[in-house]
Amino acid sequence: MKTLATVWIVDDDASIRWVLDKALSNAGFKTKLFENADDVLTHATQHQPDVIVTDIRMPGTSGLELLDQMVSELPEIPVIVMTAHSDLDSAVSAYQGGAFEYLPKPFDLEEAVALVTKALQKQSSARVAASENPQVGQMIGEAPAMQTVFRMIGRLASSPMNVLISGESGTGKELVAKAIYQNSPRAQEPFVAINTAAIPAELLESELFGHEKGAFTGAEGRRRGRFEQAEGGTLFLDEIGDMPLDLQTRLLRVLSDGSFFRVGGHEELKANVRVISATNQNLPERVQAGRFREDLYHRLNVIGISLPPLRERREDIPVLATAFLEQAARELNVEPKRLDEEVLKQLCRARWSGNVRELENICRRLMVVAPGQTITPTDLPVDLMHAGDETTSGDTWQHLLEKAVSSRLSGGQNDMLAEFGPDFERVLLRTALNFTGGRKQDAARWIGWGRNTLTRKLKELGLDR
Repeated sequence: MKTLATVWIVDDDASIRWVLDKALSNAGFKTKLFENADDVLTHATQHQPDVIVTDIRMPGTSGLELLDQMVSELPEIPVIVMTAHSDLDSAVSAYQGGAFEYLPKPFDLEEAVALVTKALQKQSSARVAASENPQVGQMIGEAPAMQTVFRMIGRLASSPMNVLISGESGTGKELVAKAIYQNSPRAQEPFVAINTAAIPAELLESELFGHEKGAFTGAEGRRRGRFEQAEGGTLFLDEIGDMPLDLQTRLLRVLSDGSFFRVGGHEELKANVRVISATNQNLPERVQAGRFREDLYHRLNVIGISLPPLRERREDIPVLATAFLEQAARELNVEPKRLDEEVLKQLCRARWSGNVRELENICRRLMVVAPGQTITPTDLPVDLMHAGDETTSGDTWQHLLEKAVSSRLSGGQNDMLAEFGPDFERVLLRTALNFTGGRKQDAARWIGWGRNTLTRKLKELGLDR
């Protein structure tokens, strides 16, 4: 790393400038502070920094406009974009504009220092190509797990690699697939989706690869399959884990050499298609059970994205519910209704086994059946009115912890945080590292820590070996 590398910090919030200044100065960087982007553009023509860290939304010239100017005139200077507006649009716009990295507020100072160090080492090699007309689906998320998803979408958009999206039903897997497609160089070509679990096995082969006239009873003419329909574009294979084994073999060939035959045909066809697949099943377990081909799994899972269930990102429920109510109001051409505080609490306590899709359906229902402009607890379905009972009963980890604490209190034990705190962090670390295959940077992001914090915790808890 260059000695006393210069980092420019651009933010209209003085407190943000102050904390970043202290953290980066203590890490050995030379800093210069700006409260608006216009001053940066003026100074950049005479004195060029090594890295720029900028907010997105500021009075006057925005951070994205500054980013665009820097990429146009000084592309060798990496720009790290930060914002408190944690939505997919901000993340994708930052990456497509050429940002080196996207840093959502509030951020871990150790992570900010690590990103600046990484930017100095790699410079502009990690920039993602811009798309002229970015389009994104309605994806919202301030939770750390969703921020990781947004980052992955931004990085993958311009890549031709196959992507495997995993997550429970209703978490938004198709939305992620469309966001990758819409921000890719293939965005002007077809996006073709097929739910492999919804089509009978005997018809699925024809759906995917097409058939010739007379190939089977009822085949009265030639039919183009989904691979031909998606030529030049993107093919989304939903619920890929349910695909029959014999069809998995045919799909593997297409992914391996890019060629296939229609059912009953003898003409070899070439497929120029990017494949994005999705599953709500544990494919590694199905591979071990012999129900999914291991070689196909690795072909599909060149890059994987794991979507969190809604119960693991409860902080996003209020903004999601508001967005769904507004969307339903636009469709009905009426004023959107609002949720009172008790309803918000009930929604945040619910189990949401159907995830975001279930929340969306509830909001649509409330827009129609709630009599007033303010939705109250009596408007909620019966199961949601007792949602709090569901999340604090049974053998949930919170309930088990409650019983363990009660037992210790009955025995006269004190200082329980010294016992339970480290144990909780050990479980958290082991699980995250197992999930990421030992990749510390990925594990740190899933947990919501900086890389340095994770390394320190491993040492403190005796897990560094």
